[in-house]
Amino acid sequence: MELLEKIFKLTEKNTTLRRELLAGLTGFITVCYVLFVVPAMLSDAGMNREAATIAVIWTTALASTIMAFYANFPVIVAPGLGICAFFAYYVCGPMGLSWQTGLAAVFCSGVIFLLLTVTKVRELIIDAVPIDIKHAIVVGLGCFIAFIGMKNAGIIVSDPSTFVAFGHITEWPPLLASVGVLIIAALMIRQVKGAMIIGIILITIVGLLVGASPMPDFSTMSAPSTLLPTETFAQLDFGGVFEYGIVTIVFTLTMVDLFDNMGTLIGLSMRAKLMDMKTGKVEGLSKALISDSFATMGSGIIGTPTATSYVESAAAIAEGGRTGIVPLVSAVLFLACLLVLPIVQIVPSYATAAALIVVGALMMQSVMHINFKDFSTAMPAFLTILTMPLTFNVATGFGLGFISYVLIKILSGKLDELNLITVLIALAFGINFVLR
Repeated sequence: MELLEKIFKLTEKNTTLRRELLAGLTGFITVCYVLFVVPAMLSDAGMNREAATIAVIWTTALASTIMAFYANFPVIVAPGLGICAFFAYYVCGPMGLSWQTGLAAVFCSGVIFLLLTVTKVRELIIDAVPIDIKHAIVVGLGCFIAFIGMKNAGIIVSDPSTFVAFGHITEWPPLLASVGVLIIAALMIRQVKGAMIIGIILITIVGLLVGASPMPDFSTMSAPSTLLPTETFAQLDFGGVFEYGIVTIVFTLTMVDLFDNMGTLIGLSMRAKLMDMKTGKVEGLSKALISDSFATMGSGIIGTPTATSYVESAAAIAEGGRTGIVPLVSAVLFLACLLVLPIVQIVPSYATAAALIVVGALMMQSVMHINFKDFSTAMPAFLTILTMPLTFNVATGFGLGFISYVLIKILSGKLDELNLITVLIALAFGINFVLR
């Protein structure tokens, strides 16, 4: 216990080992869906499905462990969904590159991240984000997380005429997810510790009993043929990157992940009360960014697209997680999945969706800190909040909000509220949108 106290500073962070372990378990349950979603996308990029799954596990374990011990940050790191989709359906799609070339580009972007971090450029960029926009990012993330939860549960479905529509609530998945939201909310109001994990487990059990999910066949469960990412490890094709044009592919990867990860870290830091509300400074941010840089390089070597901070870590933070024990627990559990990978499938998406919707509601509380009386701030904040879920991309919402912030301040004659870094960030976003 003394060793854990020394490493993770539990007393200083005003938390306990039990709370951190529970938060880590909650975080793992809400993030473990990447074991199925990401490999499916990577298989579309030409990778072997089982090899991709193993690579995702090792990347997540490595990245989360770095975040745990070096940064002591309550954030789980895994291959990002947005960047994986970009990798599979653009880099290895219309661009016509092999997944080996894509991995080389991922590694290069990690090197750039590291250079930007050690030179304090990434920290300067984050410090340049106005405090109201930082609060808007938290709210936008909350809406995004809740939207993901509702989508996964079938509460919200696609519609050819209206894009989205209300799902069939009488079907088991959306109905059980809705009940899960009510159970978790009621438990939280009653201040029951572990409310989210209790809700997830209860809904999982009920889902199995009513037939919403198939009963697992434990007799067929077995470990994969190999526990190491031998098929994907060190398969980087740097020649292909330079042949295609390193600037275009690496710049796009860097921009997408830089601001996606930045927006996530800002939102989660505020939620975990690791940010000074007056100055906007984030405690331990530099180490978290360095951890992310090494994780990105490591992900390319192991065989996955860029590892990034997961917004679902908000579920762990909501359970009281404040230290690196959260990602460490997740890292251990992800590695354990190598032995019993099918067991993870027992927890259905509609059970974790309930937790995500509740987390979205909790993050909405930051809206009260936005200065809506000043419309030159209110409008960009509104666009940030609105476009994160509607574009299904944290970086895009962040970018649209940031660009509008700079333009509105210029057009309204409030140039004194801008600085050079703020303007350059908006310009970088604009370039990225044009080059897409």
